[in-house]
Amino acid sequence: MPTEGTKEKPWKLKTPPLTSDYEMYKDVKDGKEVIFCVVGKTTLIYDASCLKDLHTMLKKHGDWMELGSADEQKPAKEGTVEAWGRSEKNPVSGWYGLKKGLRGRFGMYIPPLMEKLGLAVVTHDPKGNKMRAR
Repeated sequence: MPTEGTKEKPWKLKTPPLTSDYEMYKDVKDGKEVIFCVVGKTTLIYDASCLKDLHTMLKKHGDWMELGSADEQKPAKEGTVEAWGRSEKNPVSGWYGLKKGLRGRFGMYIPPLMEKLGLAVVTHDPKGNKMRAR
């Protein structure tokens, strides 16, 4: 039984620049394992396979990768974690974000969870943060 990462006991996280608090937890929605990301009164939903897939991609990449967080309506900077999280070339052939209109910000919210789980290292600068596989 997990001690953290459930709706009752979510992971308590901070954005990469350490400026905002948010929570995440795993659950099942429509028969699929997902990660709920609760930021204030907003809830984003990501395909849980993103954790393994992003870790695998970062290991192959072998170096630091810029996070490049962006809202769904804005284009993601090429070569960033955000761009990969919505690319047709990733393992799900598109968005890991599952809630229409709130599918972006993959590069803001998933990296700190990866760091918490021991899968990655994330920088915590005011801007231009990066991550690499652990």
